[in-house]
Amino acid sequence: MKTYRIATVPGDGIGKEVVPAGQQVLEAIAAATKAFKFEFENFDWGGDYYRQHGVMMPADGLDALRDKDAILFGSAGDPDIPDHITLWGLRLKICQGFDQYANVRPTRILPGIDGPLKRCKPADLNWVIVRENTEGEYSGVGGRVHQGHPIEAATDVSIMTRVGVERILRFAFRLAQSRPRKQLTVVTKSNAQRHAMVMWDQIAHEIAAEFPDVHWDQELVDAMTARMVNKPATLDTIVATNLHADILSDLAAALAGSLGIAPTGNIDPEHRYPSMFEPIHGSAFDIMGKGVANPIGTFWSVVMLLEHIGEAEAAARVMHAIEQATADPSLHTGDLGGKSTTAQTTAAVCRLLAAPEAAAAPVPHTVVAV
Repeated sequence: MKTYRIATVPGDGIGKEVVPAGQQVLEAIAAATKAFKFEFENFDWGGDYYRQHGVMMPADGLDALRDKDAILFGSAGDPDIPDHITLWGLRLKICQGFDQYANVRPTRILPGIDGPLKRCKPADLNWVIVRENTEGEYSGVGGRVHQGHPIEAATDVSIMTRVGVERILRFAFRLAQSRPRKQLTVVTKSNAQRHAMVMWDQIAHEIAAEFPDVHWDQELVDAMTARMVNKPATLDTIVATNLHADILSDLAAALAGSLGIAPTGNIDPEHRYPSMFEPIHGSAFDIMGKGVANPIGTFWSVVMLLEHIGEAEAAARVMHAIEQATADPSLHTGDLGGKSTTAQTTAAVCRLLAAPEAAAAPVPHTVVAV
């Protein structure tokens, strides 16, 4: 029987609640299929680790993760630690250290979820947003000088490389090609950012020639926000820079009903290193410890994890259980207007996976092939 080695990194805030819930779902699907099993190793990195050691994770932390098949991550963020320390010291250290250059965020309105767009049917919002994940606006290049003086200055330099742009665009075209509509929208801001963004546009035209069966168009990022709200059915697969896609994907999650249901995968498409999967909701310290965090985003991240390690049938079964859970208003957590707890929703999904009829679950129509 195949054994998959999974690293769990709950991190901060409600990550400590939803990652154990995600582990329960992984254990439940393994027990239901009897085709594979998991070996988990937990890492207590994050804000509490920082308070004890002065760093978010140890210097050799990447070496401890390197032999894993995947990483299930919670969140990075602590109200008592500056955000740039928590983000760069943990999540981005893993993403860049393992060259997880494709951030993939599927978005759709799940059964039973009431999205905020009044003229948007569930079939109208079925997107995958691809985000360049290792360079661009979050390259980490820059600095501050003359701190504390009137002449203080600071820079953040956005670095776009041809190899980085080519590989993320090629990944996005390939993903669009695998989806039924074979449609891609490339998002930049090349009217105002006249160097790197113009290079993006030019490279997009070059890569498009490799995928003649993919219909593609271009959109400026500000116009894209309006199109997502007003014409959601015109979109399918979307690719953008690190910063632009970071913002657009949060908007997409809100339009689908809640950030609490949205997943993401930080992918190394070449499988040189472990890829990392996480909900996008953040640490949410305002509800930490109350047992009311929505675990659906973590469960959907589990679906992506299962797909990535090659267990597509198991991924389909988990996605089907998720859809059954969201279709039941009694299992909605507070962010969806319900009263269910993290434990109640988790237990329900695990029961659904254990049910005999779960084995006949249909393949979901928006699971992302990564």
